[in-house]
Amino acid sequence: MEPGPGPGSGPGSWAATACVVTGASRGFGRSLARLLAPQLGPGSALLLLARSADALGELASELRAGTTGNDPGNDPGNDPGSDSGSGPGLRVQCVAADLGCEEGLRRASAALRELLQDPTFGRLLLVNNAGSLGDISKSFLDFTDLQEINTYFSFNISSALCLTSVALGAFGARPGCSRTVVNISSLCAREPFPSWALYCAAKAARDMVFRVLALEQPQLRVLSYAPGPLDTDMQLLARTRTGDPGMRQHFQRMQEQGQLIDSSVSAQKLLQLLKEDSFPSGAHVDFYDI
Repeated sequence: MEPGPGPGSGPGSWAATACVVTGASRGFGRSLARLLAPQLGPGSALLLLARSADALGELASELRAGTTGNDPGNDPGNDPGSDSGSGPGLRVQCVAADLGCEEGLRRASAALRELLQDPTFGRLLLVNNAGSLGDISKSFLDFTDLQEINTYFSFNISSALCLTSVALGAFGARPGCSRTVVNISSLCAREPFPSWALYCAAKAARDMVFRVLALEQPQLRVLSYAPGPLDTDMQLLARTRTGDPGMRQHFQRMQEQGQLIDSSVSAQKLLQLLKEDSFPSGAHVDFYDI
C-alpha cells in the first residue's frame, strides 16, 4: 500500500496542523515539542499534555517566545532546532493531567475535543509519548497486587488507546486532510528485559494496539518509534533501581561509556521520519534503523 499524505507532504512548514504531544514536560517529549514547534506554520496549534503544570507552563512560554534553542538540559550545539523559533502565530496550549486516572483522562479528552473541532486544521499529528517504567526493583514473582498492575497499565496502555480514539473521532475523516499517529515505543516492545515485566508488556501491547489501528484505518499514517537508550531521568532510574543486577550494571556501563543518546538527537530522527513520510503505516522503527 502506498503511503498517504502525512505531515511531511509538501514543501515548507506544516500549515494548519493540530499537533498533540503527551508527556511533553521533560525528556524526549520536551525535546520533540521544541523541534516540532518551528515546523508548525500559520493556523497551527500545539497542545502539550503532562502531569507537571509548572514544567508545562515553562515549556509553553518558551515555545510562544520562539526560544526553542535554550534548553538547559541539552547542549545547544547539538540541538537541531537551536536557530529556529516557533512558527508565526502558533497557538501553544498546555493541559496538566494525570492520564492514569479517570479525571485526568477526562480533562485531556475535553481539551482534545475542544481543540480539534476547529475545521480549519488540515493536519493532525498525535504523539503518544507519555509513559513510565513502573517498579523495576521487582521481579515477575513480586507482582501480586492487582491494583498496582492495573494502575500501571491504565496509564501506559489504556490512556494512549483512549486519547487516540478521542482525537481521531474529534478530528474526523476530513477530505484532503492527513492524520498521523505516533506511538513512542522501545526495544522492550520486542525483547524481554529482566525486572522490567510491566514496561516490556506495556510497550509490546502498545505496538500491537497501533498495528491494529493501522490495519483498521488504512487512510491513517501510524508509526511506532523506538527512540533508543536516552540520557533522561528514566535512564537514571534504570541504572539505580533495576532489581536485576546484570541489567543494572549494563545500564551503568552504557552511561560510563557515553552510549546514551541525547533526547534532541533522537527527536530529530523522528522528525526526519515524519517529514519523509515513507514508513509503512503501523511499522516499528528504531533509532538505530535510520
